[in-house]
Amino acid sequence: MDGTPTERFARCIAASKRVRWEVEADVIRGRRFDLANKFLPDGLTLAKELPFLSPKERRYFSQVQGRTYANMFGLVERFINAKVLELSRDHWFGDQTALEALIRFSDEELKHQALFRRVEALIGEAMLAGYSFSWNANDVAAVVLGKSSWAVLALTLHIELFTQAHYRESIQHDAELSELARDVFRFHWREECQHAIMDELEWRRVDAGISPEARDVAVDELIELVGAVDSIVTAQASADSRYFIATCGREFDTSAAEAVEQTMFAAYRLQYILSGARHPHFVAAFASMTTDAQQGRVHAALSALAPPPMLNAA
Repeated sequence: MDGTPTERFARCIAASKRVRWEVEADVIRGRRFDLANKFLPDGLTLAKELPFLSPKERRYFSQVQGRTYANMFGLVERFINAKVLELSRDHWFGDQTALEALIRFSDEELKHQALFRRVEALIGEAMLAGYSFSWNANDVAAVVLGKSSWAVLALTLHIELFTQAHYRESIQHDAELSELARDVFRFHWREECQHAIMDELEWRRVDAGISPEARDVAVDELIELVGAVDSIVTAQASADSRYFIATCGREFDTSAAEAVEQTMFAAYRLQYILSGARHPHFVAAFASMTTDAQQGRVHAALSALAPPPMLNAA
């Protein structure tokens, strides 16, 4: 990494000040979600894996997933913020630049949670009743924060990196996206860029202070956390596919309904697990702190998250 940790934290502060935005004044600006447009690109939703869907149905498929995409960020940012505040304690009487940077990080995470609550309310006004996102953010945070800081920071960096990748590689380029949806994820991305840098700085700081034995345990905890994310993804894909089928405006036979659920499931694993775990920067950072055997354990866990048989056959 270029520069000392203090210098890198200082650059994060400068960037935070430069890109600062407000939920209503800069992002929402009095707008509502336009159901004539997609909320997520096809590359993330995998809608093109379902050739029996009409263009209108593929758009609706993206809107259901886009609603969950926003809610998932609101969910994970609860534990991310709590961990950032906890880590800031290590800098109370030390590096004041790092302390300021982490405090700004926390402030922005609180704002992001408010943004995604606002997004859910606005989308709820536009879409039919019956959608459910029943995860309690505090309950999820309690489970995550029960693991070591090493494991939580690894998971957090993975999340921040896939946020950036999704926006840069898919969201910003899709002309069919709702302008409001694009702005939500654009403004979110602008601050997540700094957060990823700080995640890695803190992860490496924590890593430097633990024993090889503790790191080995932490790798297993990371695998457990990925498994917990997969459990959430599995249940939400099932709920979202049922909602999509019930509100799409036509009936689906058993085969088509199963394909919808399997595709939703594969899309969510791609979005929330695989795109982050495969990100080149995450792979390199993880490899620099772990042994070949530890990397092999994580690789084996990720390999188990292969596309369902139905998609392989297709």
